[in-house]
Amino acid sequence: MTPDRPFLSVIVPAHQAAETLPRCLAALAESDLPRATWELIVVDDASTDDTAIIAAEHADTVVRLPRRPHGPAYARNRGFEVARGECVAFVDADVCVHPDTLSRFARVLMTEPEVSAVFGAYDDHPSARGIVSQYRNLLHHYVHSIGSGEAETFWAGCGAVRRSAFAEAGMYDEWRFARPQIEDIDLGYRMRALGHRIVLRPEIQGTHLKRWTFRGMVSTDLHARGVPWMRLLLQGGTVLRARTLNLRTVEKINTALVILATAFVIVAATLWDARWLAAAGFCIIPVAATNYDLLDFFAERRGVGFALAAFPLHLVYYLVSGTSAVLGWLLHELLGEAKPTPAVSAMSEVGARMWPPVPADPKATPRVVRAVDARDQR
Repeated sequence: MTPDRPFLSVIVPAHQAAETLPRCLAALAESDLPRATWELIVVDDASTDDTAIIAAEHADTVVRLPRRPHGPAYARNRGFEVARGECVAFVDADVCVHPDTLSRFARVLMTEPEVSAVFGAYDDHPSARGIVSQYRNLLHHYVHSIGSGEAETFWAGCGAVRRSAFAEAGMYDEWRFARPQIEDIDLGYRMRALGHRIVLRPEIQGTHLKRWTFRGMVSTDLHARGVPWMRLLLQGGTVLRARTLNLRTVEKINTALVILATAFVIVAATLWDARWLAAAGFCIIPVAATNYDLLDFFAERRGVGFALAAFPLHLVYYLVSGTSAVLGWLLHELLGEAKPTPAVSAMSEVGARMWPPVPADPKATPRVVRAVDARDQR
């Protein structure tokens, strides 16, 4: 590490993040990792609010992307291109890292040379209230807590990767993932295919600020994660071998049981026959039993009432996961492998290195401003 090259570059992609970004950047400023050893890069993805102004208060570098939003994959890649660190940490704009988060990342990457990437977890104190927000964030914390150790994928909400490994894997696939989806999962699979080791260390934590709604939960699990993830697994031929966190065998069985129970409920409503409801109940019993530890965790953190209220949401989670798997399989069979649009494919064939490609109009190109210049933009 030299004065002009910090060990760690922290990249925060942000779009319309004026509400959460101040807390995110303030938390980073409280890091116990010496400030001289890391730089902060905020990529403003075509925000129309005060995101860039807020970023200028803390960041060493602000990258301002023009016109329309390009998505977090594109934004993170543009941040990486101006990063100077030996390693890169990605932190979402709605995550407040703990004071020791960056130092823990640095310790792993400094002392474990065989590790190419490491990621953490949300803590068990989510900011947003409401049953859906609490359920989603606590579920994430729990799943990552029990999944400690070797990982098949990567998580960009709070994760770090060696510069060389990230570049070798081809960075995030901004061609395919033009909006928030599974770009980090895809990156993890590609890194593992190259022989890189990825580890999950749940003691490395951040507080999630996102407010979840029921509709947002279903939409995310269906369109942003479930369907594209299933298509990715089918494309790689790993759908039956996947052991990633919530893709374990027991989770697949629970998903099937919930789908079967739902079918029984529909039959019961159609035939007005309570016996089908009893059959549905028998399907749910093993689901509840295998999720006992999760429900016990919910009860310990938020009380028995919360655990009972969260269980139906968890059943919806299984139902949406199953629906996503079916839709993903159908799309794979009908359309084949997920491919970029014709325009994207054409640009790729002529050698364009990013999507959207940098246009000829200089006013439309990403603008990189260092700290002093950034503060002059207020």
